[in-house]
Amino acid sequence: MRIRVLSENTINQIAAGEVIERPASAVKELVENAIDSGARAIQVVMIDGGRKLISVSDDGCGMSQSDLELSVARHATSKLREDDLTDIKTMGFRGEALPSIASVSRFSITSRADGADDGWRLVIEGGQKHAPQPAACGQGTRVDVRDLFYATPARLKFLKGDRTEFNHALDVIKRLAMAYPEIGFSLMDGDRRALSLSAVPGELTDRRLKRLTAILGSDFGDNALVIDEIRENIRLSGYAGLPTYNRGNAQHQFLFVNGRPVKDKLLNGAVRGAYMDFLARNRHPVLALFLEVPTPMVDVNVHPAKAEVRFRDSGHVRGLIVGALKRALTGAGHRAATTVAGAALSSFQPGSLPQYSGQASYAAPNYSAGLKDRALDFQEPLAPGFMPPGARVESAAAAASDDMVAYPLGAARGQLHETYIISQTQDGIIIVDQHAAHERLVYERMKAHLINNDVPRQILLIPEVVELEQDAVDRLVLRAGELGEMGLHLEEFGVGAVVVREVPALLGDTDIKGLVRDLADELGELDQALSLKEKLEDICSTMACHGSVRAGRRLNVTEMNALLREMEQTPHSGQCNHGRPTYVALGLSDIEKLFGRR
Repeated sequence: MRIRVLSENTINQIAAGEVIERPASAVKELVENAIDSGARAIQVVMIDGGRKLISVSDDGCGMSQSDLELSVARHATSKLREDDLTDIKTMGFRGEALPSIASVSRFSITSRADGADDGWRLVIEGGQKHAPQPAACGQGTRVDVRDLFYATPARLKFLKGDRTEFNHALDVIKRLAMAYPEIGFSLMDGDRRALSLSAVPGELTDRRLKRLTAILGSDFGDNALVIDEIRENIRLSGYAGLPTYNRGNAQHQFLFVNGRPVKDKLLNGAVRGAYMDFLARNRHPVLALFLEVPTPMVDVNVHPAKAEVRFRDSGHVRGLIVGALKRALTGAGHRAATTVAGAALSSFQPGSLPQYSGQASYAAPNYSAGLKDRALDFQEPLAPGFMPPGARVESAAAAASDDMVAYPLGAARGQLHETYIISQTQDGIIIVDQHAAHERLVYERMKAHLINNDVPRQILLIPEVVELEQDAVDRLVLRAGELGEMGLHLEEFGVGAVVVREVPALLGDTDIKGLVRDLADELGELDQALSLKEKLEDICSTMACHGSVRAGRRLNVTEMNALLREMEQTPHSGQCNHGRPTYVALGLSDIEKLFGRR
């Protein structure tokens, strides 16, 4: 069989299989071209989920007749200077999108360059390009894609329903709109307008928050923490939601690299590590993070769809994300999401049932019996030595003083069902779950002890040999120093094995082989060892849970106020170790509405 060169149209159709997977892919490429053109308003129209028509119009710089003809030539682009793939500052650069789309559709493009008197229109059907014709149009470009995939029926059969395909395109445009708040975006489904976002003026930080609030909802704006850090020429900015404002999946986590929306496992691992102490594993925070990285330090030419990137130093980027998120969460103090109060108020409505979506079951791990006794040092609930001097209250009379109403969590006024503390603030009331609140306080004390005094180790009488693939062994040995800081001492033991000599004492009688295999898998997948950290902190969490003030214990006013003051001084006290809120704040105006006083 002789080798032959494929035709240009066949080459374009093969490229279309990589670049244009579905109508949303075509929308993404065309909208990115509009962004690169300097547009300030982009309109998208789709009919039948994009099968029948995709139309993208912009008011950008437009193209001349000669550029219009080159724009549909394979690997022709105005965005890549001097063939330097290490200095990419535009959304597009490969020169594949337009010829790929045109090869599998009935395609037309109309454009008028800035300052030109006339516009031009170019039509391509089934790979057959017609001569450009003069056309009446305003400045900018309009691309019409009709009968997508008519030339490749096999691909057409794999498309989902019209609504599903349209929603994929809607998600693409929302992500691009988050990254470019200075541009107006609109999306129409035939005659119905599904998205309309006006250009947002002002400073970049304010523009982003307004655009994110418009897309994610006002609750996100009310419960978002500002992220803004710079480390070694890499800047991380954006907004992250409070732990008590969470979702059941990770679909509301957005990462942008130099203005490009990307989906990267780096984000999942970093966010999981940062929120590890605050959320149950089946709950996920809401956030949008923007990375500005020098172009030589990131490779965006990983995949034709440009949805993935590679960092020269992924560990540095991960550390920046984790550190910035943790500092923002610490700075939030005892703050809890405003949606918690909204959920509480809604439970007063007829026919509604009180519930908290963030609640998750929690299974306690096993730990050594001697460790239980040691844990009592941290679990003296509300004893004189537990509270810092500034938080002590010497008498019940002082505890009930109206001066305490000015504190963020107010003055304790009573206890209901030996479980909930009721306090009065200057503009409302606060209901505190005494067990959940004290659990967080004990947990933070235990973690501080582990950090300051190192993790206690237990030497194995008989070292444990664990057999693994050699690449897994290499990953573990490379991070042996970090694992040692957490109390796990391991060494390479010949080919395809490691030997474990010490384990953290907190783990007690644990499955060492399973632990080491989990660590190796996570190092390969996420480039960080989360299992050991999670196991140690799970045990601390369990000890804190079992040693804290239980529901059903009666507290006096002094104890209640001491708990409130300690909460105000402890980071993350707005949620317990499993992501549930520790208190609900109800404004006086909300309470008055319940009784018809407003």
